[in-house]
Amino acid sequence: MLIETNVEINLRSIEEFTRVMASELLEDRILFDIQRKENLIKIKVSSENLNKNTEFSYIDLENKIEDQILTMCKISLLKLLNKNYAWGSLMGVRPTKVLRRLLINGCNYEEARKILKDFYLVTDDKINLMETVVKKELELLDKEHINLYLGIPFCPTKCKYCSFASYEIGGGVGRFYNDFVEALLKEIQIIGDFLKTYNKKVSSIYFGGGTPSTLTEIDLERVLKKLLENINMSDVKEFTFEAGREDSLNIEKLEIMKKYSVDRISLNPQSFNLETLKRVNRRFNRENFDLIFKEAKKLGFIINMDLIIGLPEETTEEILDTLAQLNAYDIDNLTIHCLAFKRASKLFKESQERNSIDRALIEEHIQEIVKDKEMKPYYMYRQKNIIEWGENIGYSKEGKESIFNIEMIEENQNTMALGGGGISKIVIEERNGIDYIERYVNPKDPALYIRELDKRCKEKIEMFKKEKI
Repeated sequence: MLIETNVEINLRSIEEFTRVMASELLEDRILFDIQRKENLIKIKVSSENLNKNTEFSYIDLENKIEDQILTMCKISLLKLLNKNYAWGSLMGVRPTKVLRRLLINGCNYEEARKILKDFYLVTDDKINLMETVVKKELELLDKEHINLYLGIPFCPTKCKYCSFASYEIGGGVGRFYNDFVEALLKEIQIIGDFLKTYNKKVSSIYFGGGTPSTLTEIDLERVLKKLLENINMSDVKEFTFEAGREDSLNIEKLEIMKKYSVDRISLNPQSFNLETLKRVNRRFNRENFDLIFKEAKKLGFIINMDLIIGLPEETTEEILDTLAQLNAYDIDNLTIHCLAFKRASKLFKESQERNSIDRALIEEHIQEIVKDKEMKPYYMYRQKNIIEWGENIGYSKEGKESIFNIEMIEENQNTMALGGGGISKIVIEERNGIDYIERYVNPKDPALYIRELDKRCKEKIEMFKKEKI
């Protein structure tokens, strides 16, 4: 792709946008003519191969959006091809950030809706979703605290769609399990000592992975006990444990979690179709799943379930059957994921063939379920390579929303991350609704995590110490 322009712009950003949103132009020669007159910006874009051009004009939004000229160049490519996506030109993971920035910079909801529709080309349905989610987020977002993440990079088996820090406990990397647990206990001690001197308290704790419930009963208790001994729990509003796979769970583990203040768990079937789960290398025993769910309800856990729409070879009818079976479970949260072909997943490497499903019909059934269960959307995010330009949405009963999910997706709070693959973040507020975010990543590989623990803890703590308060 050859790009020529009369004004300096970020060409790499244009190329990335083209690869995902307008791939027909990748072998083309594109010319941008950018003009600014008083409070109007005009972009004329021409395609050499198509022998076609189009114009896009819009008032200067000043600080209401980031880099308007670059954004308009991208939008003009969609107009050149007459492409209409439900999310318009919003390719990013966090579309709600766009709406929040408009609100921060002086727009009311009506003005923001007009910009999202006329400028970004987002449909009314997606704008309605963004507005519902943002209104709920604004009730719960909190910069005065931090969240704590602990990553356990082991699973019973590696699901083909998964790209997270995860290794099969029965595989070669599993030999590092015992040393990993010892290293994690040490990291909890080190970070706990630092947080005693830090000026923000922890408001949410989240065990992710991997599958944290892969920990043995003895190690689960050791880790949770160590955590409560070293972390100030006085301001903690929620404590979540990703117990997503029933094949890693038993009643004893649930009782240990409850004993050490865990109040939320995820129990994730992804699909109730056994053949689908076999295809993605995920074991599932329905009898044990129902036993674990029943016991978790008895113990008083807030329960989330995840489903993935678009798993390999799964038909519309099979997805609707999973949704029908979901009705039998009294859950508090439901997260609907649209399958994304992630580069680090086995599924990406094997095939990227999309199965044809009736998204409109499936969405209709999802909306019926969340209405019946009195749930509303409270967080959402998108991914590249997601099927049919969809999104991942978390639904919740009122008052049962996951604060951690909101804070992570909106990148609003500082995150102190421990364990394998954990990403620590400090969020530094800038002007015009833009935050500068600095990250520090723990190694995904358990052997490297163990070997570099002291060095990584020191560097991570230094990042938090230099934060401007």
